[in-house]
Amino acid sequence: MSKRVLCLLSPGFEEIETVTPIDLLRRAGAEVVVLSITDEQAVKGRSDITLLADGVLSDEDASKFDALFLPGGPGVAKLREDGRAARLAREFQAAGKLVTAICAAPTVLQDAGLLEGRRFTAHFSVRSELPAANDERVVVDGKIITSRGAGTALDFGLALVRALYGEDKAGEIAFAVMA
Repeated sequence: MSKRVLCLLSPGFEEIETVTPIDLLRRAGAEVVVLSITDEQAVKGRSDITLLADGVLSDEDASKFDALFLPGGPGVAKLREDGRAARLAREFQAAGKLVTAICAAPTVLQDAGLLEGRRFTAHFSVRSELPAANDERVVVDGKIITSRGAGTALDFGLALVRALYGEDKAGEIAFAVMA
């Protein structure tokens, strides 16, 4: 059964943390819909790589998704300022859906009030805001998955596949990409 994953892009997103999980999820059969939080579909990442989003957030009904995926990078500041990512994270969590964030994006989950009493990790650059973060590469705590950064994007992506499709599918994808 195909799962639908909503990925939010903001200018300054971290390319590796975005593309790697999207690729792995699509290999598993997920429909990953990438939406810009701006009115522009073309979104430039931190390393000047531009991705063309599938659409813009204001045009999509987020209730039709099984998981929320928040990439990290300097663009997280814009996600936080915009506020819709935190609202969506709360809505997804309340509905029992998967909420995922990598690098600096767990700060959005903090803004949403979702990290209290949970195990999580994040990039070292946001540890002053998230002192309870641990040093694991990927942390799965119920329906919340967090990861440290670009260097853990493959592990993070496989954790998303595992959460949505199970261990067998995650193993199949890991084998195919020689992870």
